Amino acid sequence: MGRPRKFNSVKALEEAWEEYKADCDNQTVLTHDFSSKNSEFVSKELKRSVTYTIEGFCVYTRISRSAFYERYVDNEKFADIVTRMREECEVDARKKFELQVIPSQLAGLWMSKYGYTTKQDTNLTGNLDVEKSKLDDLLDQMRGDG
Repeated sequence: MGRPRKFNSVKALEEAWEEYKADCDNQTVLTHDFSSKNSEFVSKELKRSVTYTIEGFCVYTRISRSAFYERYVDNEKFADIVTRMREECEVDARKKFELQVIPSQLAGLWMSKYGYTTKQDTNLTGNLDVEKSKLDDLLDQMRGDG
């Protein structure tokens, strides 16, 4: 028998997840820039967001990732909320890429966590062989061989 759960009910886990998402969506960053108009450096707090992740949730709630997976992922009672958490992580990341909140250069790396890939199917062998045969036939006809 493992250690007791931090969240004893689906409702408690769901509330913690909602708090975590609100925290992710409301980060503040102190930025500095030079104002040529005033000839001085200006600092300003800007609202930013970070992407939802299960790992981030574990850090936020002070539970180890292994404990989360052990106590919640494989437990039928929590299956729906854990599935929703995973789906919301994926949708959140996609949304932030599409809205350019996250630099698009990171899309391939970040979205590979969710099964997306930037690889293209380059298996053209069948089509190339057919086209090569057509080209060979055309060249034979032009030479008068055919």
